[in-house]
Amino acid sequence: MQDRLRLILMALGYSGSELVIAGNLAQARALYPEQPFALALIDIHLPDGTGIDLIRDWHEYDPALPLLVVSAWSTGALIVEAIQAGATGYLLKQRDDAEIAMSIRSALRGGAPIDPFVARHILAIAVPDPPAAAAAAMPPQGRLSPREIDILILVSQGLTNKEIAGTLSLSRLTVECYTKAIYKKLAVRSRTQAVFAARARGLLP
Repeated sequence: MQDRLRLILMALGYSGSELVIAGNLAQARALYPEQPFALALIDIHLPDGTGIDLIRDWHEYDPALPLLVVSAWSTGALIVEAIQAGATGYLLKQRDDAEIAMSIRSALRGGAPIDPFVARHILAIAVPDPPAAAAAAMPPQGRLSPREIDILILVSQGLTNKEIAGTLSLSRLTVECYTKAIYKKLAVRSRTQAVFAARARGLLP
């Protein structure tokens, strides 16, 4: 898988010298001082522990670093735990190279790529109400406005705040204000968690 990801990243334009590979938690943690990285791809099952511990530690060390899970593990508990720990997205190794490359591009642009199977699995666990019922069940202060839904849809597609501003003909500051309001209403702290929460409530496809 390391060799496969190396080839995918090099096809995206990275040179071999720009890529750093760690085979276990200890090696990965030793890389912290070598910041900044543009992205970290993390497996769940590692020889000396779980990648979730690495996600949690690295997110605390650098909250801005995109942390993308690439794993064969897709159980509900692990998925939710990884997202809560700070994972930016969750991909399955079973996907082809083009799908993984597209998700990596999305994460680098500020998106929150979630494998379709993983998304369905999360929704099945959450057992959300139908969208209208879910929205009605939310307290008035927690309901998203049509504009906030528009912005959240674009966030789920991997657009940055600048790109969202251009798409919706808004200022970047206005988009940031909307984004903060979305976080507050959904009781989340990141773009990934906002998309995850909105999908669980049936507010996003």
